[in-house]
Amino acid sequence: QVQLVESGGGLVQPGGSLRLSCAASGRALFYSIMAWYRQAPGKQRELVASVTNFYRTDYADSAKGRFTISRDSDKNTVSLQMNSLNPEDTGIYYCNAVFNGENYWGQGIQVTVSS
Repeated sequence: QVQLVESGGGLVQPGGSLRLSCAASGRALFYSIMAWYRQAPGKQRELVASVTNFYRTDYADSAKGRFTISRDSDKNTVSLQMNSLNPEDTGIYYCNAVFNGENYWGQGIQVTVSS
C-alpha cells in the first residue's frame, strides 16, 4: 500500500510564499516521476510541476519563475516552493507519483491566496 501525504498548505496573502511537501510511505518504490497538480474551484485538475528520476523538471506556464519543485529520491519526498503567490494559485494541491505507469495520489491539501 502506497500513501502520499501532503503538508504545508494554508492561507497566505497575495505576494506571499508557501512550501508544500509530500512524503511517500508504504512500499518502497522508485518513482519515475513525482509531481504536483492543482485543482482550482470549478476547474479540472492541472499539472503544476513535475520532476523525473533524472531530476528533469517541467512547469506549467503559470508556475514558471515563481515555483520550484525538488525531490529527494532516497527519502521519496517531493516539495514545491511557491513564491509570489496570487489568488489564481488558490486550489487543492495534489501530490502525484508514478511507478511502472501507475499513478499514486495524495488526498490533497488546500492552498488559499487571499487578502
